[in-house]
Parts: sequence; C-alpha cells; structure tokens
Amino acid sequence: MDQQPPADRDPSEEGGSPQVCYRHPDRSAGIRCTRCERPICTACMVSASVGFQCPECVRNAAGTGHHPAASRPRTLTGGTVSADPHLVTKILLAVNVAVFAAVWLTGRSWLVEDLMMLGRAWDPQPFPGAWVGVAEGQWYRLLTSVFLHEELLHIAFNMLGLWWLGGPLEAALGRIRFLALYLLSGLAGSAVTYWMSAQNQGSLGASGAVFGLLGATVVLMRRMNYDLRPALVILALNVLFSLRPGVAWQAHLGGLVAGTLIAVALVHAPRTRRIAVQCGACALVLVVTAVIVLARTAVLT
Repeated sequence: MDQQPPADRDPSEEGGSPQVCYRHPDRSAGIRCTRCERPICTACMVSASVGFQCPECVRNAAGTGHHPAASRPRTLTGGTVSADPHLVTKILLAVNVAVFAAVWLTGRSWLVEDLMMLGRAWDPQPFPGAWVGVAEGQWYRLLTSVFLHEELLHIAFNMLGLWWLGGPLEAALGRIRFLALYLLSGLAGSAVTYWMSAQNQGSLGASGAVFGLLGATVVLMRRMNYDLRPALVILALNVLFSLRPGVAWQAHLGGLVAGTLIAVALVHAPRTRRIAVQCGACALVLVVTAVIVLARTAVLT
C-alpha cells in the first residue's frame, strides 16, 4: 500500500527522478503549493480556497489580517499538522504488542476469555457458574477485543497492516481524526460480529480496525487522484482471505464499511461545514453501532 502514483516531473530535477517534498526529502510529493509551487507531501498540505499550500507560505501570510487559527498549518481534512505524523499509529501498535506480550509471557489465557468479543455463553467458573458476554452487560468486550491477539502470525499481519496503512493516513487526516477512524472501525467490526455470528462464538483481533484503514486508504487515494489499482487489488485479496474458515469476516465487513463511510466524510466534507460534517459522520456510525448492539442484545436476552 506504500506505492505512490506517478508524479509530475520537476523541471529542476535531472535524471528524470520523481519529485520529493521540499520539507521532507524522504517522501514523494504528488502536488505543489499553489503559492510557491514547490512540491509537498500529504503531511505538508494545508487546505486553501484553491488547491493546497505549504506550511511556510501559510505562516508567511499570517499577517494579512486573518485570525491566527486561519493560517495555522492544517492537514487535508483540517487536522493540525504535527511534528510526528505517525505518533498515534506507533502508540496503537505498542498497545497491541504490549497486550499480546502480557498474555503470552504470563500465560494468563483467562484474560483473553474475559476480554474477547463474546455474545453470550455459559461460564462454569467460578462455581456455580454464570452467563457472560456482551448480552450480559459486558459492553467493554466490543472494544477490548480489538486489542487482543492469541497467535503470533495473527498479530504480525494486523500490525503490519496498521503500520503500512496507519502512517500515511494519520499524516493526511491528523491525529484525532485518525484515532476516531481506527476506534470506530474496530467497534463497528465487533458490533457486526456480535450481530451476525453465533452467540457463543468468540472473536478477537484488530482486523476490523485495519479493514477500516484499508477502506479509508482507498477513499483518500481517490481524493488525491492516485492510481487505485494497487489498493483495490490488496482489498480484493483481503476480502478473499476473509472467506477462509475460522476468520471473523463479520468484523472485516463492519470495519470496512464504517471506515469507508467515515473517510468519505473526513475527506470530502465542505470547508465551511467541515467540523459539523465530520463529527456528524462519526456520531452516525457510533449510533448505528449502538443500535445493532442493543437490537442483538434484545434478541439474546
């Protein structure tokens, strides 16, 4: 997913090498600042009335009489440009790895049983036993299961997906929007699993959240007029992988749909109503998720 589309060649470059961001020489640039015309990457793109500007041009224009916030460097979706555009991605990856290591090193398999996504099942321990699951009021399972993995190969694939997709998305969306996208995609994946799978069928893993990032990547690439074929091929392969026995395809489906819808609102929200549209889309996904959970709980209880 790190393949970049062919970029316009910089006349000042020799040898036909692709243009790179003038602020980040290690990143390719697919667009130019509308003021200075220097190439910039997604992390340096600041939305303007026409096209995008680089942070330096925005800062230089701060004395034009506008409110300082109007000239503050912003991402494609209106988020704040940060010094480390991959910080949230790193934190999410570290949390997933830390939870996996804690379970694996301590042998506390009961922790997985207590935190994984489970609709409703009879637990004989402790005596005399009790019903457990989301239907019994253990709502936290919908979210805690997103950070649980039992097998090394499982967490390896999910964390590779998080790293490859999360970094560019966080740089383009901003920290808060990216975190909302990740958590809501994972939550929606758990809700659809709760709705469509057997009540005593447990599931866990960050796959739903990663599928949400994959859907958002397709939306962002389309917005940037990038070549969608690599992303669509990877999406198709992941969908085929979801059909294998033992894979919680319901989580993949829920995360993909939620992530795509949220990304559409984040990327295509009109500038004058950006915050309202973006917050409204996230709230809508959260409400639909809650309705699914409540409806399924009513059926099981």
